[in-house]
Amino acid sequence: MQKSLHINPDKCTGCLQCEMACSYENYGVFAPAKSRIKVFNFHETGRKVPYTCTQCDEAWCLHACPVEAITVDKKTGAKVVSETTCVGCKVCTISCPFGTVNYMQETGKVQKCDLCDGNPACAEACPTGAITYIDANWTGLNKMAAWADKLGNQPSAT
Repeated sequence: MQKSLHINPDKCTGCLQCEMACSYENYGVFAPAKSRIKVFNFHETGRKVPYTCTQCDEAWCLHACPVEAITVDKKTGAKVVSETTCVGCKVCTISCPFGTVNYMQETGKVQKCDLCDGNPACAEACPTGAITYIDANWTGLNKMAAWADKLGNQPSAT
């Protein structure tokens, strides 16, 4: 069973625990600038929205990489960057339509979410449940239920 990160922006408080956990998991330091997940602050509305790689099925970053530094992890389905293979050309950063592949100046390589080998630190650290790691087949279930409620989800007349 494939799993994926599910983000519910309505639950995000902007605490940045996900960013801190991600940077610590990957670099051993609490440095949000090194995080592979970002919390965007929409000042005009006051909303906070966590955002990271969605692990696209047809991953443009993977197909664009000229040295095949991005591969699919068979266990998690994550598109993973091999730092030893990456040459830092940034073609993947350009090809990603969501802007979730980032160039790291200090290493000269790119980074993106790799789902922490199936135990995402961001989901573990999120105190409100805004980030969860769930069965990939059910990521839209909450949206469908909310839409049904908006439409007046009523018991059927039988």
